[in-house]
Amino acid sequence: MPHAVSRLRAARLARSAKPFLARGGWKRERCGGCRLVPSHCMCALRPSLTTRAGVCLLMADIEPLKPTNTGWLIADVVPDTFAFGWTRTEPDPALLALLADPQWQPYVVFPGQYVAPERVVRAVQPDSLHGDAGKRPLFILLDATWTEARKMFRRSPYLDPFPVLSLEPEQASEYKLRRSGRDDHLCTSEVAALCLDLAGEPVAAQTLEAYLAVFTHHYLHAKNQQPVAWEGAAHQRLREQRNQQPRSG
Repeated sequence: MPHAVSRLRAARLARSAKPFLARGGWKRERCGGCRLVPSHCMCALRPSLTTRAGVCLLMADIEPLKPTNTGWLIADVVPDTFAFGWTRTEPDPALLALLADPQWQPYVVFPGQYVAPERVVRAVQPDSLHGDAGKRPLFILLDATWTEARKMFRRSPYLDPFPVLSLEPEQASEYKLRRSGRDDHLCTSEVAALCLDLAGEPVAAQTLEAYLAVFTHHYLHAKNQQPVAWEGAAHQRLREQRNQQPRSG
């Protein structure tokens, strides 16, 4: 069954007047499940996990169409991933319903220096971590370029009631598929992995990190017309992570 980002991509394509061509990407046929060329398909490697935390992706207009988008990887790994296209004036009613759902405690993930201090948190509330004792954490990620994300944050008043989770990554981004002018900018799946770790789900966090490394390997090897190193370090790490958590039903 297609996940939330796949469905959003299909809806966005249906509205397109012309085909989307990624800058620097190849023009060959792509797998509908992983967006890679069939020779480098990684659908068989998709993890199957159970997580208490959820992720809500607010995606800039063309993000679902980009083959390098890593929100797709989050939706592969985290069963309760929701994806919505961002608009300034007409938020999706399903998004507003999700944010109002009493089972969830939403956290807007954004740098704390851009927010009033009283709204900033740096950890997940304890009652969000323990079974039925509290609400489940729902991490709201603005999936966009940094310029777009700042605009989205300022112009989304429906996010104002929620705490802002400010992350403090201990290492620079390892994402290699897009350029960034700042070393402290993480890609969306790296941010989600940090959030999962804060939510007390280290196996899911480490699996997502390993899955990103495998995706990067497949993407770059396909772009450079090189074979996949199936027994390499990235694939071995993902296999080890997949063996640590029972598969979801």
